[in-house]
Amino acid sequence: MRTIALSLSFVLVAALAPLAQVATPITVYKTPTCGCCGKWVDHMRQNGFAPKVTDLPNLSMVKQSAGVPENLQSCHTSTIDGYAIEGHVPADVVRQLLKEKPKVAGIAVPGMPMGSPGMEGAYKDKYNVVAFGRDGRQKVYA
Repeated sequence: MRTIALSLSFVLVAALAPLAQVATPITVYKTPTCGCCGKWVDHMRQNGFAPKVTDLPNLSMVKQSAGVPENLQSCHTSTIDGYAIEGHVPADVVRQLLKEKPKVAGIAVPGMPMGSPGMEGAYKDKYNVVAFGRDGRQKVYA
């Protein structure tokens, strides 16, 4: 009887294992006083990411090192699997990037558009997620 119960336990654990997802690590650089950045971190956490947050007084060097063009800069910069994620990019678009693995330096939501993750409010701006390369090329990604 004990052997049957133990065998059933292993079967149950094996059947449920695919349901347990491991959160995807992402590194987030932000200023300590930015509330919308914290909300974006929460959005990522709620969507299966494991943000490691580093607060810095100035993000200029992080953005420059990540190759984020000035016209695409926002309030926070993240890195994941060799890509830069600039600003309020939705989690599903980050997942799309990780799945497709395009040859770009990163993706960005320039500025801080209302309605983007972390910038929820009374209205929603239309915005694009822009892919950028280290060569300066930019194109709409999503």
